[in-house]
Amino acid sequence: MPSRAQPNIIITGTPGVGKTSHCEQLAANTGLKNLSINQIVKDRACHDGWDAEYKSWIVDEDKLLDALEDDGVQNGGYIIDWHACDLFPKSWIDLVVVLRTDTTKLYDRLKARQYPEKKLQENMDSEIMEVLLEEARGAYDEEIVVELRSDEVEDVESNVERIERWIENWKCNQSEKQAQDD
Repeated sequence: MPSRAQPNIIITGTPGVGKTSHCEQLAANTGLKNLSINQIVKDRACHDGWDAEYKSWIVDEDKLLDALEDDGVQNGGYIIDWHACDLFPKSWIDLVVVLRTDTTKLYDRLKARQYPEKKLQENMDSEIMEVLLEEARGAYDEEIVVELRSDEVEDVESNVERIERWIENWKCNQSEKQAQDD
């Protein structure tokens, strides 16, 4: 695969940890495209219907990956916003950021979203048991998985700055590799 000019970054974590806030701010600051997987699933019919109990789409992962590949996501330049990460091919992803938050804050955020009790409890359990962090660590190389706190507004700002520095370093490294290959 030829090297990319722009990285692909996944911002993942339990619903309510601040993924969308991070992604929107990063996209505005870096020019990378904010890719809301929930929106793609809905708009491009990458699902097998609606789950009334959980009030969410039943994602068809094959349709989703096909739609993303058709859009050229594998070529870079995207910030991927989704609560899961292990379905994306390793070759597509340069950084996985797993956002974590205090469970008391998370509970309040999910309650404010009016999550059904079963969905709320499953998401709380997922955060407590570090399910998404372990998923990321199991699916990608250790050096590209980063865990960041997202408890306060200030955390979003400092996390975005940190990821922006990572993007600049990534671009420098890509330029150096390209120069060596030429």
